Amino acid sequence: MSLIRSERVAAVLLLAAAALGLLAANSPLGTALMGLQDAHLAIPGTPLDLSVGHWISDGLLAVFFFVVAVELKNEFTVGQLNSVSKAIRPAIAALGGVLVPALIYLAVTAGSGYAGGWPIPTATDIAFALGVLAVFGKGIPSRLRIFILALAILDDIVAILIIAVFFTADPNLLMLLFAAVGVVVFGLLSRLLGSRFRVLVAVAMVAVALVTWSLVYLSGVHATIAGVALGLVMVRKPALRVRHVLEPVTNGAILPLFAFSAALVAIPAVSPSQLAAPFWGILIALPVGKLIGITVGGWLSQFAGPRGQRPHLTLQGLVTAGALGGVGFTVSLLMNELAFANSPEVADEGTLAVLLGSAVSIVVAGILVSRLAAYYRRLRQLRLAAEQNLGRQPGTSPAV
Repeated sequence: MSLIRSERVAAVLLLAAAALGLLAANSPLGTALMGLQDAHLAIPGTPLDLSVGHWISDGLLAVFFFVVAVELKNEFTVGQLNSVSKAIRPAIAALGGVLVPALIYLAVTAGSGYAGGWPIPTATDIAFALGVLAVFGKGIPSRLRIFILALAILDDIVAILIIAVFFTADPNLLMLLFAAVGVVVFGLLSRLLGSRFRVLVAVAMVAVALVTWSLVYLSGVHATIAGVALGLVMVRKPALRVRHVLEPVTNGAILPLFAFSAALVAIPAVSPSQLAAPFWGILIALPVGKLIGITVGGWLSQFAGPRGQRPHLTLQGLVTAGALGGVGFTVSLLMNELAFANSPEVADEGTLAVLLGSAVSIVVAGILVSRLAAYYRRLRQLRLAAEQNLGRQPGTSPAV
């Protein structure tokens, strides 16, 4: 289980699942698999009737967003974002990483009628970004890793807000009210997990969570928001224990299954000139826009906060962080589904663009992270050599 918790393994599984989905969709099995994805599964006696694909993206992915919300809450209470001075710098970089890709997408797709896809290239896949950093980044200083982690977490917050605000039309307020009651009950029950009735409490919490998810789905708000709300209201310590238990499930099953399902796209047999504007908008905005936005935002952030508390991040480090931010993957694929729900062909091209744009970012980030890590390893070796020379001056004994 500890292996599946590894950031490296999680990234490899996600990439392999997406590649397998794309290959399967363009194989003789493609038609059958896409038919299975569109098959509906209803729960008897309830209004819940979703396709297999939506059970994955709306249902299982809510568990992933629950885990993300628990991590967000922990970072804001005792972690790297527990004060304004700590959060302001990655927040400025994250803002740049949202604005610039969105503007590039809008510029590329101007006049096409597909402006609604602007959120797609604004997302960063935290698991993938940290996975690339873990694979290639041995020797990178902790301050850069902390900056990238905080940046990705804040990016997740923006993504959650975008999903809640821009992909909700005419919500059922009564259902939302009932869902809010469910969230409050869930949070109150979590306070009783330390009592002798913790098993019964845990069972009740699962039941309340399922009902709350159903109510959010039926309200018209994207159901993954239920996972976010439940993760934020749960008491921190038991929530971290639940996150620890769920992490192998999300890394090893839920995210790869979603990546496989989202990548079940038949590659269109058309020339590049026939591809829709969103394809090019996403393909350019994701790797290029993220890199420029995060680099510029990160540079501007160096002037924010008290002078004595400003961490020094080199231009090379900021460019590396920007490249990592271009790995949109999971959340970008979800936004693509939501943005082009009524245009299946454009959604398929958008999926390909997300995969290609993320692949470009992975390659660029891998190269930049490797070079940066090699630089810091050489720097560390030079420092060690200098310390040894200072300890071995003529007439002195070697340092112990």
